[in-house]
Amino acid sequence: MAEARQAVAFQFTLTSEGNNMQLSHRAFTEIYLCGVRSWKKRVIRLKNSLVTGVYPVSPSSWLFVVIAILATMYTRSDPSMGLIAKIQEHLPVSQSMSRQCQVVMSAVLFSTMLWLLLIFTMRLCLKQLLSYHHWIFEQHGKMSNTTRVWVALVRIFSGRKPLLYSYQGSLPNQPVPVLKDTVKRYMESVRPLMDDDRYEHVTKLAKEFENSLGKRLQWYLNLKALWTSNYVSDWWEEYVYLRGRNPLVVNSNYYSMDLFVTPTPIQAARAGNSIHAFFLYRQKLNKEEIKPWLLRSAVPCCSSQFERMFDTCRIPGVLTDTVQHWEDSDYIAIYHKGCYYCLKVYQAGRLLSPREIEFQIQRILDDPSPPCKGEAKLGALTAGNRISWATARHKYFGSGINRQSLHCIERAAFFVTLDDDNQGILKDNPAESLDRYAKSLLHGKLYNRWFDKSFSVIYYKNGKNGINSEHSWADAPVVSHLWEYTLATDCFQLGYNAEGHCKGDVDPSLPRPQRLSWDIPPECEEQIAKSLAVAQALADDVDLHVFSFQDFGKDKIKKCQVSPDAFVQMALQLAYYRSRMRFCLTYKASMTRLFREGRTETVRCCTSESSSFVRALEAGESADVCRRLFHTAAEKHQLLHHMAMTGAGVDRHLFCLHVVSKYLGVESPFLKEVLAEQWRLSTSHTPVQQPELFDVVNHPEYVSCGGGFGPVADDGYGVSYCILGGTMINFHISCKHSCPDTDAHKFGDHINKALHNLMDLFTPYQKESKKKTGEGRHKEKKEK
Repeated sequence: MAEARQAVAFQFTLTSEGNNMQLSHRAFTEIYLCGVRSWKKRVIRLKNSLVTGVYPVSPSSWLFVVIAILATMYTRSDPSMGLIAKIQEHLPVSQSMSRQCQVVMSAVLFSTMLWLLLIFTMRLCLKQLLSYHHWIFEQHGKMSNTTRVWVALVRIFSGRKPLLYSYQGSLPNQPVPVLKDTVKRYMESVRPLMDDDRYEHVTKLAKEFENSLGKRLQWYLNLKALWTSNYVSDWWEEYVYLRGRNPLVVNSNYYSMDLFVTPTPIQAARAGNSIHAFFLYRQKLNKEEIKPWLLRSAVPCCSSQFERMFDTCRIPGVLTDTVQHWEDSDYIAIYHKGCYYCLKVYQAGRLLSPREIEFQIQRILDDPSPPCKGEAKLGALTAGNRISWATARHKYFGSGINRQSLHCIERAAFFVTLDDDNQGILKDNPAESLDRYAKSLLHGKLYNRWFDKSFSVIYYKNGKNGINSEHSWADAPVVSHLWEYTLATDCFQLGYNAEGHCKGDVDPSLPRPQRLSWDIPPECEEQIAKSLAVAQALADDVDLHVFSFQDFGKDKIKKCQVSPDAFVQMALQLAYYRSRMRFCLTYKASMTRLFREGRTETVRCCTSESSSFVRALEAGESADVCRRLFHTAAEKHQLLHHMAMTGAGVDRHLFCLHVVSKYLGVESPFLKEVLAEQWRLSTSHTPVQQPELFDVVNHPEYVSCGGGFGPVADDGYGVSYCILGGTMINFHISCKHSCPDTDAHKFGDHINKALHNLMDLFTPYQKESKKKTGEGRHKEKKEK
């Protein structure tokens, strides 16, 4: 293989006089600099581990405690109340030390123990403080005195300048909800979806479960919660993601789009800047310089999902997949026109400049060599059934050059596709081209992606780009944080020259990117074709529609005194009811990162309150009645959302009870009923986490179009929305062509109309309120 030949530092030639060994000075220099870089990383990680390990105090505080104790001792006072003397008596080397040395050594040991006790106490106090969640249920701008005191204490015990993982040891464990409360909340959530007879039947099953088997399952779950950091996350990752045998494409992986603008039309240049930005982010990640996310600028959230962002791949298995994470890779894997490449982004221990990466990418684009036999559509294996891919991987990629090339892809920092299509918002047909762009990011040609990688970046011929992410290792907000940083760094920090190329100079002596070699037998080619056929049928069935709603946004919604998220969710309920003339079980993802290793919980958005509002609006009730019902429904949505965030949701608890029942080998009719329900409306809201990186007011075009995912149910919709700035909401709607009752474009029209109808409900009221306020002020002024 080419990479094997270029990695050789010693060149051997046989002569009549014996072996002639020539040493490569350049190779030794490369090895030395790589070693220096590796040791620098180890030192940084050791330092960060020390800082994080003693947080919220600083390592230097140990010296302060030691000096303070020694100073008090020299004033002939004993702050240890005799403990230093006790330590001195039991020092193992006391015989060989002078009395003064014994005293100093005992004082240092006592100071260290006191310092560790201080760390433990502060962490315990912070952990107890972070277990308080009443603040989240208070209305914005109306903070109680209790919460004010609590915020002050949190800030006192949180320390200064935290690293990314500093708060991990202080985050509380996710609590197991009370079984009775979960069952009660579940029955409330399904009431608007069931007739009286069915509801009575499920109520009977729920009571039987609560009073018998449920108690036994709950006991085991409480035991697990005492033993593990999070009673949900490991089972959620394994049973929801890794044990799924269906294709990842459409069913699991999700995508994120580029900015509305295209900073350069040159494909290689766009790749050069953004790849460099990705590695800048990884450097910050390794140094833990990324600030931990603080909810409402005070409450820390779990950062554990960041650990597997780079150098990670999902490995297929017959029964279950695994997520493998390696040490920092100094290269990326690239696909272009049927060929796979390995591109090193570090040279002599330094990160290549954007211009140098562009130069290397252009070399790949200009490479005329054809793909190996069976190589062009090899990536389709990752798009097909997981059992088929696991079997083929074991049979055809277990040894030789196939194994080496596969490991090169799986261990890469991330995967890159240099696509030969033009995508984005094209002038000839903006709406249709945006839909095609989304579908391309969701699945592409199915063989020109590597769906197992933690994330893959796609660069199109006209300079647009996008990202496709595997779901098991982390949730969308984590990838979104990386994507926001990359887009902002690409455009605002690195930039391009007048010709559209990356800035900087090029070292022409850079070694060429390495072609990966393959030996694909005919039997493997047949399996590739089968996997491609399975994935193609799945991709062809996806109906995907993207539209940007710009008639109003967050600013105008807030004037209605309602949460923007609740406003959109009520619009979705209204749109679905109008499209199907009934309500459905609605899923909305909510994070549980207030807890250690927390991931997501479900907000059941279809409630009795929301259905009452929709029915009243459709029945033509008065505006006052509809507004009152709307506010009641929106408040209930916010309550459910906050309960989910604080560990009091329904679905993760019931899911874990179901897992326990499977381990015990018992069946529950109630849990079977719960898990058989279909989420016909699956929604997700991904907020902008780093608004300071973008100037939405002056440059609204420099924001991402958002991202989306495939439909969860065969007869349902997947809706992702992103509320950008104060005047824009982007929607990504997916469903299946094979279902005659669903249509992504029609549902988008329903959402558009529903948003306007909700705003119309408040517009006369707002005008009337302003008028009354103005008249009141005029009257008051006249009286004065």
